[in-house]
Amino acid sequence: MPEPEPAAGGSPPLAGAPAAPAALRRDGRRLLRAAARRFRTLLGLLAAVTVVRVAATLATPVMLGRAIDAVRSGRGLGAAIAGLALVLVTAAVADAAEELAGTYCGSRITAWLRHRLIGRVLELGVPGRRRFPAGDVLARLTESAGGPAAFPALLLSGAATLVTTAGAVVALSLIDWTLALVFALGVPPAVLALRSFVVKAGEPFADYQRHQAEIGTRLLDARQGARTIRASGTAGREVRRILLPLPQLGAAGRLTWDAQGQVGWRLSLLAPLLQVAVVGVAGIRLATGDVTAGGLVAAASYTSLAAGAAALFDTFVALLNCEVGAGRVAEVLGAEPAVRPPARPVPLPDGPGALRLRGVTVRVGGRTVLDRLDLAVPPRTAVAVVGTSGSGKSVLVATVARLADPDEGRVELDGVDVADVALPELRRAVAYAFERPAPLGATVHDMIAYARPGATRAEVRRAARTAAADGFVRALPAGYDTPLAEAPMSGGELQRLGLARAALADARLLVLDDATSSLDTATEMRVTRALREVLAGRTSLVVARRPATAARADLVAWLDAGRIRALAPHAELWTDPRYRAVFAAEPPDAAVPYAAAPGPAA
Repeated sequence: MPEPEPAAGGSPPLAGAPAAPAALRRDGRRLLRAAARRFRTLLGLLAAVTVVRVAATLATPVMLGRAIDAVRSGRGLGAAIAGLALVLVTAAVADAAEELAGTYCGSRITAWLRHRLIGRVLELGVPGRRRFPAGDVLARLTESAGGPAAFPALLLSGAATLVTTAGAVVALSLIDWTLALVFALGVPPAVLALRSFVVKAGEPFADYQRHQAEIGTRLLDARQGARTIRASGTAGREVRRILLPLPQLGAAGRLTWDAQGQVGWRLSLLAPLLQVAVVGVAGIRLATGDVTAGGLVAAASYTSLAAGAAALFDTFVALLNCEVGAGRVAEVLGAEPAVRPPARPVPLPDGPGALRLRGVTVRVGGRTVLDRLDLAVPPRTAVAVVGTSGSGKSVLVATVARLADPDEGRVELDGVDVADVALPELRRAVAYAFERPAPLGATVHDMIAYARPGATRAEVRRAARTAAADGFVRALPAGYDTPLAEAPMSGGELQRLGLARAALADARLLVLDDATSSLDTATEMRVTRALREVLAGRTSLVVARRPATAARADLVAWLDAGRIRALAPHAELWTDPRYRAVFAAEPPDAAVPYAAAPGPAA
């Protein structure tokens, strides 16, 4: 199926306040655990390499102390030097392998998160943009989904640091129990400092990423309207609008840095104090003969290793960032899609495309757009949907193939409720052409054949001729093989390719949502004459904003106040001045807040 255009309704409202920081972090932890389970083999390999590195690191001071004692005593020097060299080489190799395995595992997790995120965004459809605009999605896709890549390495690094610290303290106790006792006195203050940071920094971290995404969204909005901004001379005003969240971004950043600074200086002061205290006690024990010279060197080394636990602060900062980023991804993954597939699909029977809407009600933003609407479209009939701006014409046609579901009522195609039909089968039965068709695919051929990627060149050309597009396509540098990026097209030419794509779909019901608005009158006449061949034997719904478009339909469905006011031929309705007023100049459509970006249907 081609892409859905602006539509709304039928799903729980997506708009809402962002998740609380605690909930965001909880969801992030849940998603990170799911990633760990999915890539447990890679994580197991990474853990094994980390264990080897930690063991070699813990063995180094012992071997160094033995080498020093062997030099003093003159016995077993060769074996001591060989043992020291072995653990040093093992530690170096394990460190390199750990970095390589961590990078590979992180890249796999990032790819998995981004694939899931993109899939969910497409499932949410156009209504999902009310909660997750383009800039916000882009920020989640790049920064938020990329942050957890460091999660495996950080988690194992933190665990390795804890194990190393514990091993170093045990080794200190084996050298002399007083050394371990002195070091243990510094553990409670360090734990309290880390806990304080996690409590204080969680909310600023979440706020910082959210405000970054908000600035990105405003920038993308301005980029899409760059010509209007330049023509209006309002660039300065737009810059101020884009940067409006900057003070909140700065405040969140300062809170984060304040929390880091308060904990950082405490830990940076605590670590050297512990080292001095332990080495001082070891020196006293050396003087009393309770510790050898090699033991003193080993104690100093182990104290340095144990004091490395202060680096856990940086690990905590990075893990918190991963947690918040994963939480922002989980927020999108947990959103309910606009359209749910049926639990038990019912096959759509062969039929002529008889369409019926029974008591259809759609609400958008608290406003009832369609109000218990009833409409019966006879099979093999062209029906124009006419109404003032904001009357819900696009909303109505969106319910036909479940681009959006009604809040109440049902839509039937050939006697079957479309909510009971499998989405792929329904999208094959109903083809859409929109006012602004999305240029999807690599080449012009791919764009026309988007709904039928296996279509032959002859079929694609036939569809293009139906939409009066074959002439300008063959004039392109590489004809149908011209990359879309190298095929400059006017709005009318793009619409003709969208019509060709719908014609190629060979569906029983064709929906044209203002799909000829950018065509000049002569081209529209040619396209209409050609489409008559395609529409013969098919049912069609045409959103019409021109009297001529409505006149060419068999019947006109006059939409007014959320209901069908009349279903009759255009000539019959034209005698009513209120009907003629529908086509008069109208104010901008501000009644229904549609999102305007197209995208593949869920």
